[in-house]
Amino acid sequence: MRSVVVLGGYGNFGQRIVSALASDREHRIFVAGRDLQKATIVADEIGSATEPIRIDCQSPDFAAQLRRLGAMLVIHTAGPFQAQGYQVPRACIEARAHYIDLADGRAYVCGIRDLDRAAKGTDVLVVSGASSLPALSSAVVDELRVHFSRIDRIEHAISSGAKPPGQATMQGVLAYAGKPFMQWRNGKWQVAHGWQAITRMRFPSPVGARWIANCDVPDLELFPQRYAPVETVIFRAGVGFAASGLTVWIASWLVRAGLMDTLSAYVPRLHRTALALERFGSKWSAMQVKLRGLDHESKQSSRSWTLLAGSNHGPDIPCFPAIALARKVLRNGISNRGAMSCMGLLTLDEILSIGRGLDLHIVQNRP
Repeated sequence: MRSVVVLGGYGNFGQRIVSALASDREHRIFVAGRDLQKATIVADEIGSATEPIRIDCQSPDFAAQLRRLGAMLVIHTAGPFQAQGYQVPRACIEARAHYIDLADGRAYVCGIRDLDRAAKGTDVLVVSGASSLPALSSAVVDELRVHFSRIDRIEHAISSGAKPPGQATMQGVLAYAGKPFMQWRNGKWQVAHGWQAITRMRFPSPVGARWIANCDVPDLELFPQRYAPVETVIFRAGVGFAASGLTVWIASWLVRAGLMDTLSAYVPRLHRTALALERFGSKWSAMQVKLRGLDHESKQSSRSWTLLAGSNHGPDIPCFPAIALARKVLRNGISNRGAMSCMGLLTLDEILSIGRGLDLHIVQNRP
């Protein structure tokens, strides 16, 4: 059986990926991480060909450990990635194992291409950002772009329900609150600040109006290249609880003013609060992508695509691209080799097929 090592396999995303791949019953799945007890609990619950293993991906002999396990594929879910280097994918290249991660850190995802030559040299595929951004978001744009002769503006947004993400995910997305980053607007790079430029966005029913604000994500750097000559690319995010979103917005001003260094120290407390309030909030989350530009008759046109997730199924969506790509790799369904961000490797249908049976709904607006 082909071996798959899921780093952080007992975390929020890791458990979902392990469960999905184990259900195929075609592979040996290792629930891997530094906490063997947590790994064992997850492996016992899922069963099938799932095995727990204690492994430290920062260890100098990590590549040797992968070789001993016979790893064909490593899926890295142990974030946050903003503070990580490329030790894990480098070890995978050394061990001749394919690599997929769910990174959302802009520098990490965009910089993975620096490993391209090494990955091609050992005939492996190294993919970063196999998650909602940029994998799903770019697949949506690729699906809609056939209706345009030129795309001028891409605006996309995500609003989560009350169910909070894992603490590592929260750590990553709040790390840049109030911090400056570059955003492609009106054909040039301009400074924006994390969790600012807050606006009220109306999603289709039953989600309704939600507060969303600027976030620093890989798409901001990747989309201006992929969809040139697009003039503006903006991504915003928010949460179901209006009070929570407004609190982060206010705190971002304290960081921007230099009164606080970062919100990172408050993440454990914020995460506990979010868990306590979960039962009072919405079970609906949404992702929306809007394109504006010229159609094939050179007329102004716009299209939007929205994915609504009910029953607290929103947190499953970031795992869809990683699961879809892993299955494709394991079945020798992809010939790409080298290091790249997760764009153009999966169709929208391939990604969304992972969510069959979940409470998901697509709403599209056409001219």
